Amino acid sequence: MMIPIRFRLVLMSFLAVFICYIDRVNISVAIIPMQEQFGWSEAQTGIIFSIFYIGYVLTMILGGILADKYGGKTVLGVGVLLWSIFTMLTPFFAYNGFLALLFIRVLIGLGEGITFPSWHSLYARWIPFNERTRSIAITNSGISAGTIFGYVATALIIASYSWEWVFYSFGMLGLIWFIFWHKNFTSDPQDHKHISSKELELIKSEAPADSTASKLPLRKLLTNLPFIAITVATFCNNWALFTFISYLPKYVNSPISTGGLGIELDSAIFIVMILIPSIVSVLALISGGYLADSLIKKGLQVLRVRKTVNTIGFLGGATCLSMIPFQDSHISIIILLSFTNAFSGIAVGGYGVNHADLGPKYTGSIVGFAGGIGMIAAIISPFVAGLILELTGSWFLIFNISTFVLVFGGLFYLFFADTKIQFE
Repeated sequence: MMIPIRFRLVLMSFLAVFICYIDRVNISVAIIPMQEQFGWSEAQTGIIFSIFYIGYVLTMILGGILADKYGGKTVLGVGVLLWSIFTMLTPFFAYNGFLALLFIRVLIGLGEGITFPSWHSLYARWIPFNERTRSIAITNSGISAGTIFGYVATALIIASYSWEWVFYSFGMLGLIWFIFWHKNFTSDPQDHKHISSKELELIKSEAPADSTASKLPLRKLLTNLPFIAITVATFCNNWALFTFISYLPKYVNSPISTGGLGIELDSAIFIVMILIPSIVSVLALISGGYLADSLIKKGLQVLRVRKTVNTIGFLGGATCLSMIPFQDSHISIIILLSFTNAFSGIAVGGYGVNHADLGPKYTGSIVGFAGGIGMIAAIISPFVAGLILELTGSWFLIFNISTFVLVFGGLFYLFFADTKIQFE
Protein backbone atom coordinates (compact mmCIF):
# COMPACT_ATOMS: atom_id res chain seq x y z
CA MET A 1 0.00 0.00 0.00
CA MET A 2 1.39 3.39 -1.03
CA ILE A 3 1.72 5.90 1.81
CA PRO A 4 0.06 9.20 0.79
CA ILE A 5 2.57 11.89 -0.11
CA ARG A 6 1.13 14.33 2.43
CA PHE A 7 1.80 11.82 5.23
CA ARG A 8 5.42 11.52 4.09
CA LEU A 9 5.61 15.30 4.09
CA VAL A 10 4.41 15.36 7.70
CA LEU A 11 7.02 12.73 8.65
CA MET A 12 9.86 14.69 7.04
CA SER A 13 8.64 17.94 8.61
CA PHE A 14 8.56 16.19 11.98
CA LEU A 15 12.16 15.09 11.40
CA ALA A 16 13.13 18.66 10.47
CA VAL A 17 11.71 19.90 13.79
CA PHE A 18 13.38 16.97 15.58
CA ILE A 19 16.78 17.88 14.10
CA CYS A 20 16.11 21.56 14.77
CA TYR A 21 15.69 20.84 18.47
CA ILE A 22 18.55 18.39 18.95
CA ASP A 23 20.79 21.09 17.49
CA ARG A 24 19.15 23.67 19.75
CA VAL A 25 19.21 21.84 23.10
CA ASN A 26 22.59 20.13 22.80
CA ILE A 27 24.24 23.28 24.16
CA SER A 28 22.02 23.04 27.28
CA VAL A 29 23.88 19.89 28.35
CA ALA A 30 27.21 20.56 26.65
CA ILE A 31 27.37 23.94 28.43
CA ILE A 32 28.13 22.13 31.70
CA PRO A 33 31.60 20.79 30.67
CA MET A 34 32.15 23.78 28.34
CA GLN A 35 31.55 26.27 31.17
CA GLU A 36 33.98 24.38 33.36
CA GLN A 37 36.60 24.21 30.59
CA PHE A 38 36.35 27.83 29.44
CA GLY A 39 35.53 29.45 32.78
CA TRP A 40 32.32 31.25 31.78
CA SER A 41 30.16 32.96 34.40
CA GLU A 42 26.43 32.26 34.82
CA ALA A 43 25.62 35.53 33.05
CA GLN A 44 27.84 34.51 30.11
CA THR A 45 26.07 31.15 29.76
CA GLY A 46 22.76 33.04 29.73
CA ILE A 47 24.07 35.17 26.87
CA ILE A 48 25.15 32.02 24.98
CA PHE A 49 21.61 30.66 25.27
CA SER A 50 19.95 33.98 24.38
CA ILE A 51 22.14 35.07 21.44
CA PHE A 52 20.91 32.14 19.35
CA TYR A 53 17.41 33.62 19.27
CA ILE A 54 18.51 36.98 17.86
CA GLY A 55 19.30 35.23 14.59
CA TYR A 56 16.21 33.06 14.96
CA VAL A 57 13.83 36.03 15.22
CA LEU A 58 15.20 37.69 12.08
CA THR A 59 14.71 34.71 9.78
CA MET A 60 11.48 33.48 11.36
CA ILE A 61 9.69 36.55 10.03
CA LEU A 62 11.55 36.49 6.70
CA GLY A 63 11.14 32.72 6.35
CA GLY A 64 7.34 32.90 6.49
CA ILE A 65 7.20 35.57 3.80
CA LEU A 66 9.61 33.69 1.53
CA ALA A 67 7.85 30.35 2.05
CA ASP A 68 4.44 31.79 1.14
CA LYS A 69 5.86 33.49 -1.95
CA TYR A 70 8.51 31.05 -3.25
CA GLY A 71 7.62 27.73 -1.63
CA GLY A 72 8.23 26.08 1.72
CA LYS A 73 10.24 23.17 0.31
CA THR A 74 13.18 25.32 -0.80
CA VAL A 75 13.16 27.61 2.22
CA LEU A 76 13.02 24.76 4.74
CA GLY A 77 15.68 22.75 2.92
CA VAL A 78 18.15 25.62 2.78
CA GLY A 79 17.57 26.38 6.45
CA VAL A 80 18.28 22.82 7.60
CA LEU A 81 21.39 22.64 5.41
CA LEU A 82 22.83 25.89 6.76
CA TRP A 83 22.17 25.34 10.45
CA SER A 84 23.57 21.79 10.25
CA ILE A 85 26.84 23.09 8.80
CA PHE A 86 27.02 25.80 11.46
CA THR A 87 26.34 23.20 14.19
CA MET A 88 29.33 21.16 13.02
CA LEU A 89 31.50 24.30 13.13
CA THR A 90 30.54 25.16 16.74
CA PRO A 91 33.58 23.54 18.46
CA PHE A 92 35.99 25.37 16.14
CA PHE A 93 34.41 28.71 17.03
CA ALA A 94 34.23 27.87 20.76
CA TYR A 95 37.99 27.33 20.84
CA ASN A 96 38.49 30.73 19.20
CA GLY A 97 36.92 32.66 22.05
CA PHE A 98 33.63 33.68 23.66
CA LEU A 99 32.74 36.24 20.96
CA ALA A 100 33.42 33.71 18.21
CA LEU A 101 31.04 31.24 19.87
CA LEU A 102 28.35 33.93 20.09
CA PHE A 103 28.79 34.60 16.36
CA ILE A 104 28.24 30.96 15.35
CA ARG A 105 25.26 30.72 17.70
CA VAL A 106 23.65 33.66 15.86
CA LEU A 107 24.30 31.87 12.53
CA ILE A 108 22.67 28.67 13.81
CA GLY A 109 19.68 30.76 14.88
CA LEU A 110 19.47 32.35 11.42
CA GLY A 111 19.25 28.86 9.88
CA GLU A 112 16.73 27.47 12.36
CA GLY A 113 14.41 30.50 12.30
CA ILE A 114 12.77 29.49 9.02
CA THR A 115 11.70 26.05 10.28
CA PHE A 116 8.22 26.64 11.68
CA PRO A 117 6.87 29.21 9.20
CA SER A 118 8.12 27.05 6.31
CA TRP A 119 6.30 23.87 7.25
CA HIS A 120 3.19 25.79 8.33
CA SER A 121 3.17 27.33 4.85
CA LEU A 122 3.54 23.86 3.33
CA TYR A 123 0.69 22.47 5.43
CA ALA A 124 -1.64 25.26 4.33
CA ARG A 125 -1.20 23.90 0.80
CA TRP A 126 -0.83 20.17 1.48
CA ILE A 127 -2.98 19.24 4.49
CA PRO A 128 -6.81 19.00 4.40
CA PHE A 129 -8.60 20.99 7.12
CA ASN A 130 -9.81 17.91 9.06
CA GLU A 131 -6.21 16.66 9.35
CA ARG A 132 -4.59 20.01 10.12
CA THR A 133 -4.51 20.09 13.92
CA ARG A 134 -3.25 16.52 14.27
CA SER A 135 -0.63 17.06 11.54
CA ILE A 136 0.61 20.20 13.28
CA ALA A 137 0.56 18.37 16.63
CA ILE A 138 2.57 15.45 15.25
CA THR A 139 5.09 17.84 13.74
CA ASN A 140 5.30 19.89 16.93
CA SER A 141 5.97 16.68 18.86
CA GLY A 142 9.37 16.84 17.18
CA ILE A 143 10.12 19.59 19.73
CA SER A 144 9.84 17.18 22.64
CA ALA A 145 11.22 14.17 20.75
CA GLY A 146 14.22 16.24 19.71
CA THR A 147 14.61 17.56 23.24
CA ILE A 148 14.60 14.00 24.64
CA PHE A 149 17.11 12.74 22.10
CA GLY A 150 19.22 15.89 22.33
CA TYR A 151 19.50 15.83 26.12
CA VAL A 152 20.11 12.08 26.45
CA ALA A 153 22.38 11.64 23.43
CA THR A 154 24.42 14.69 24.40
CA ALA A 155 24.98 13.35 27.92
CA LEU A 156 25.95 9.92 26.55
CA ILE A 157 28.29 11.32 23.89
CA ILE A 158 30.01 13.57 26.43
CA ALA A 159 30.41 10.64 28.83
CA SER A 160 31.82 8.36 26.11
CA TYR A 161 33.74 10.81 23.90
CA SER A 162 33.72 14.60 24.34
CA TRP A 163 31.40 17.59 24.03
CA GLU A 164 32.87 18.40 20.59
CA TRP A 165 31.49 15.18 19.09
CA VAL A 166 27.97 16.22 20.05
CA PHE A 167 28.06 19.00 17.46
CA TYR A 168 29.81 16.96 14.77
CA SER A 169 27.37 14.04 14.93
CA PHE A 170 24.17 16.10 15.28
CA GLY A 171 25.12 18.33 12.37
CA MET A 172 25.62 15.30 10.14
CA LEU A 173 22.01 14.18 10.69
CA GLY A 174 20.76 17.41 9.12
CA LEU A 175 22.88 16.88 6.01
CA ILE A 176 21.40 13.40 5.55
CA TRP A 177 17.87 14.78 5.97
CA PHE A 178 18.50 17.43 3.31
CA ILE A 179 19.43 14.83 0.68
CA PHE A 180 16.11 12.98 1.08
CA TRP A 181 14.07 16.20 1.31
CA HIS A 182 15.57 17.78 -1.80
CA LYS A 183 14.92 14.71 -3.96
CA ASN A 184 11.41 13.72 -2.86
CA PHE A 185 9.21 16.75 -2.10
CA THR A 186 7.67 19.85 -3.69
CA SER A 187 6.18 23.07 -2.32
CA ASP A 188 2.79 22.48 -3.98
CA PRO A 189 0.99 19.13 -4.32
CA GLN A 190 0.20 19.59 -8.04
CA ASP A 191 3.95 19.77 -8.77
CA HIS A 192 4.68 16.35 -7.23
CA LYS A 193 5.34 13.71 -9.89
CA HIS A 194 4.12 10.73 -7.90
CA ILE A 195 1.02 12.03 -6.14
CA SER A 196 -2.18 10.11 -6.94
CA SER A 197 -5.12 11.86 -8.58
CA LYS A 198 -7.29 10.86 -5.61
CA GLU A 199 -4.98 12.44 -3.05
CA LEU A 200 -4.51 15.55 -5.17
CA GLU A 201 -8.26 16.01 -5.48
CA LEU A 202 -8.71 15.62 -1.71
CA ILE A 203 -6.03 18.24 -1.04
CA LYS A 204 -7.40 20.67 -3.60
CA SER A 205 -10.90 20.43 -2.17
CA GLU A 206 -10.02 20.71 1.52
CA ALA A 207 -6.61 22.35 2.03
CA PRO A 208 -6.89 25.91 3.40
CA ALA A 209 -4.75 27.57 0.71
CA ASP A 210 -4.48 26.84 -3.00
CA SER A 211 -2.39 29.74 -4.20
CA THR A 212 0.70 31.74 -3.46
CA ALA A 213 0.27 34.86 -1.36
CA SER A 214 0.44 38.47 -2.37
CA LYS A 215 1.97 40.99 0.01
CA LEU A 216 0.52 40.76 3.52
CA PRO A 217 -0.97 44.08 4.74
CA LEU A 218 1.53 44.58 7.57
CA ARG A 219 -0.16 47.47 9.33
CA LYS A 220 -3.47 45.63 9.37
CA LEU A 221 -1.71 42.52 10.71
CA LEU A 222 0.08 44.25 13.57
CA THR A 223 -3.10 46.03 14.72
CA ASN A 224 -5.35 42.95 14.42
CA LEU A 225 -6.47 41.79 17.88
CA PRO A 226 -6.88 38.06 17.08
CA PHE A 227 -3.33 38.10 15.63
CA ILE A 228 -2.07 39.91 18.73
CA ALA A 229 -3.75 37.22 20.88
CA ILE A 230 -1.79 34.50 19.05
CA THR A 231 1.40 36.55 19.38
CA VAL A 232 0.97 37.17 23.12
CA ALA A 233 0.22 33.48 23.72
CA THR A 234 3.29 32.54 21.67
CA PHE A 235 5.48 34.95 23.64
CA CYS A 236 4.24 33.68 26.99
CA ASN A 237 4.54 30.02 26.04
CA ASN A 238 8.05 30.66 24.71
CA TRP A 239 9.10 32.37 27.93
CA ALA A 240 8.45 29.21 29.94
CA LEU A 241 9.46 26.80 27.17
CA PHE A 242 12.87 28.30 26.42
CA THR A 243 13.70 29.04 30.03
CA PHE A 244 13.48 25.33 30.75
CA ILE A 245 14.82 24.06 27.41
CA SER A 246 17.93 26.11 28.18
CA TYR A 247 18.12 25.54 31.93
CA LEU A 248 16.44 22.24 32.78
CA PRO A 249 19.70 20.23 32.64
CA LYS A 250 21.40 22.91 34.72
CA TYR A 251 18.50 22.96 37.22
CA VAL A 252 18.78 19.18 37.62
CA ASN A 253 22.57 19.48 38.00
CA SER A 254 22.68 22.54 40.30
CA PRO A 255 23.39 22.15 44.04
CA ILE A 256 20.43 21.59 46.37
CA SER A 257 21.46 24.70 48.33
CA THR A 258 20.46 26.89 45.35
CA GLY A 259 17.11 25.15 44.82
CA GLY A 260 18.50 22.75 42.21
CA LEU A 261 18.37 18.97 42.45
CA GLY A 262 22.09 18.25 42.82
CA ILE A 263 22.14 15.34 40.35
CA GLU A 264 25.40 14.59 38.53
CA LEU A 265 25.51 14.75 34.73
CA ASP A 266 26.66 11.13 34.35
CA SER A 267 23.99 9.79 36.76
CA ALA A 268 21.13 7.57 35.57
CA ILE A 269 18.79 9.76 37.63
CA PHE A 270 19.83 12.77 35.50
CA ILE A 271 18.67 10.92 32.38
CA VAL A 272 15.37 9.93 34.05
CA MET A 273 14.65 13.49 35.23
CA ILE A 274 15.07 14.73 31.66
CA LEU A 275 13.56 11.76 29.84
CA ILE A 276 10.18 11.14 31.50
CA PRO A 277 8.73 14.69 31.25
CA SER A 278 9.90 14.90 27.63
CA ILE A 279 8.25 11.59 26.70
CA VAL A 280 5.01 12.85 28.26
CA SER A 281 5.36 15.99 26.15
CA VAL A 282 5.60 13.99 22.90
CA LEU A 283 2.49 11.96 23.73
CA ALA A 284 0.60 15.05 24.92
CA LEU A 285 1.37 17.08 21.80
CA ILE A 286 0.09 14.31 19.52
CA SER A 287 -2.99 13.51 21.63
CA GLY A 288 -3.72 17.23 22.08
CA GLY A 289 -3.97 17.63 18.32
CA TYR A 290 -6.32 14.68 17.99
CA LEU A 291 -8.41 16.01 20.89
CA ALA A 292 -8.99 19.37 19.19
CA ASP A 293 -9.76 17.77 15.81
CA SER A 294 -12.19 15.30 17.37
CA LEU A 295 -14.04 18.04 19.27
CA ILE A 296 -14.42 20.06 16.07
CA LYS A 297 -15.62 16.97 14.17
CA LYS A 298 -18.28 16.42 16.83
CA GLY A 299 -19.72 19.82 15.98
CA LEU A 300 -18.25 22.07 18.65
CA GLN A 301 -17.60 25.62 17.51
CA VAL A 302 -13.98 26.01 16.37
CA LEU A 303 -13.43 29.16 18.44
CA ARG A 304 -14.77 27.48 21.57
CA VAL A 305 -12.40 24.54 21.06
CA ARG A 306 -9.41 26.83 20.47
CA LYS A 307 -10.08 28.89 23.61
CA THR A 308 -10.95 25.94 25.85
CA VAL A 309 -7.91 23.78 25.14
CA ASN A 310 -5.62 26.81 25.21
CA THR A 311 -6.91 27.98 28.60
CA ILE A 312 -6.63 24.51 30.12
CA GLY A 313 -3.11 24.18 28.76
CA PHE A 314 -1.78 27.53 29.94
CA LEU A 315 -3.41 27.70 33.37
CA GLY A 316 -2.79 24.02 34.08
CA GLY A 317 0.89 24.38 33.17
CA ALA A 318 1.22 27.51 35.30
CA THR A 319 -0.26 25.73 38.32
CA CYS A 320 2.21 22.86 38.03
CA LEU A 321 5.22 25.15 37.59
CA SER A 322 4.25 27.19 40.65
CA MET A 323 4.33 24.03 42.81
CA ILE A 324 7.77 22.72 41.74
CA PRO A 325 9.98 24.94 43.98
CA PHE A 326 8.15 23.65 47.08
CA GLN A 327 8.88 19.97 46.40
CA ASP A 328 11.61 17.94 48.09
CA SER A 329 10.97 14.64 46.33
CA HIS A 330 12.47 13.87 42.93
CA ILE A 331 9.37 11.84 42.09
CA SER A 332 7.09 14.79 42.85
CA ILE A 333 9.16 17.06 40.63
CA ILE A 334 9.11 14.52 37.77
CA ILE A 335 5.32 14.26 38.09
CA LEU A 336 4.86 18.05 38.09
CA LEU A 337 7.21 18.52 35.13
CA SER A 338 5.32 15.79 33.29
CA PHE A 339 1.96 17.43 33.98
CA THR A 340 3.37 20.79 32.87
CA ASN A 341 4.33 19.22 29.55
CA ALA A 342 0.97 17.43 29.30
CA PHE A 343 -0.89 20.72 29.66
CA SER A 344 1.41 22.31 27.08
CA GLY A 345 0.41 19.53 24.67
CA ILE A 346 -3.28 20.20 25.25
CA ALA A 347 -2.74 23.86 24.30
CA VAL A 348 -1.52 22.87 20.82
CA GLY A 349 -5.11 22.93 19.57
CA GLY A 350 -5.40 26.59 20.63
CA TYR A 351 -2.92 29.31 19.72
CA GLY A 352 -0.62 26.82 18.00
CA VAL A 353 -2.96 26.16 15.05
CA ASN A 354 -4.95 29.41 15.02
CA HIS A 355 -2.80 31.07 12.32
CA ALA A 356 -4.44 29.38 9.31
CA ASP A 357 -7.90 30.29 10.67
CA LEU A 358 -7.07 33.98 10.26
CA GLY A 359 -5.58 33.91 6.75
CA PRO A 360 -5.06 30.54 5.01
CA LYS A 361 -2.82 31.65 2.15
CA TYR A 362 -0.82 33.89 4.50
CA THR A 363 -0.23 31.11 7.05
CA GLY A 364 3.56 31.10 6.74
CA SER A 365 3.74 34.87 7.10
CA ILE A 366 1.37 34.93 10.09
CA VAL A 367 3.34 32.15 11.78
CA GLY A 368 6.56 34.00 10.97
CA PHE A 369 5.45 37.33 12.44
CA ALA A 370 3.71 35.84 15.49
CA GLY A 371 6.57 33.44 16.09
CA GLY A 372 9.23 36.06 15.43
CA ILE A 373 7.75 38.52 17.89
CA GLY A 374 7.08 35.66 20.31
CA MET A 375 10.71 34.59 20.04
CA ILE A 376 11.77 37.80 21.72
CA ALA A 377 10.85 35.88 24.88
CA ALA A 378 13.44 33.26 23.95
CA ILE A 379 16.08 35.99 23.77
CA ILE A 380 15.14 37.59 27.07
CA SER A 381 14.16 34.64 29.28
CA PRO A 382 17.45 32.65 29.28
CA PHE A 383 19.40 35.87 29.91
CA VAL A 384 17.05 36.82 32.76
CA ALA A 385 17.38 33.33 34.24
CA GLY A 386 21.18 33.51 34.02
CA LEU A 387 21.17 36.95 35.62
CA ILE A 388 18.90 35.75 38.44
CA LEU A 389 21.24 32.84 39.12
CA GLU A 390 24.24 35.18 39.01
CA LEU A 391 22.72 37.65 41.47
CA THR A 392 20.68 35.42 43.79
CA GLY A 393 21.87 31.86 43.17
CA SER A 394 18.24 30.73 43.52
CA TRP A 395 15.79 28.97 41.17
CA PHE A 396 12.66 30.06 43.05
CA LEU A 397 12.18 33.38 41.21
CA ILE A 398 12.74 31.74 37.81
CA PHE A 399 9.78 29.40 38.37
CA ASN A 400 7.57 32.20 39.71
CA ILE A 401 8.18 34.49 36.72
CA SER A 402 7.35 31.68 34.27
CA THR A 403 4.15 30.94 36.19
CA PHE A 404 2.96 34.55 36.02
CA VAL A 405 3.77 34.83 32.31
CA LEU A 406 1.79 31.67 31.47
CA VAL A 407 -1.27 32.91 33.39
CA PHE A 408 -1.19 36.23 31.56
CA GLY A 409 -0.83 34.56 28.15
CA GLY A 410 -3.69 32.16 28.77
CA LEU A 411 -6.08 34.89 29.88
CA PHE A 412 -5.17 37.26 27.04
CA TYR A 413 -5.84 34.57 24.44
CA LEU A 414 -9.12 33.63 26.14
CA PHE A 415 -10.45 37.20 25.86
CA PHE A 416 -9.20 38.22 22.41
CA ALA A 417 -8.70 35.15 20.16
CA ASP A 418 -10.88 34.56 17.08
CA THR A 419 -11.19 32.05 14.24
CA LYS A 420 -12.87 34.21 11.60
CA ILE A 421 -10.81 34.98 8.49
CA GLN A 422 -9.08 38.33 9.01
CA PHE A 423 -6.86 38.46 5.90
CA GLU A 424 -8.34 37.57 2.49
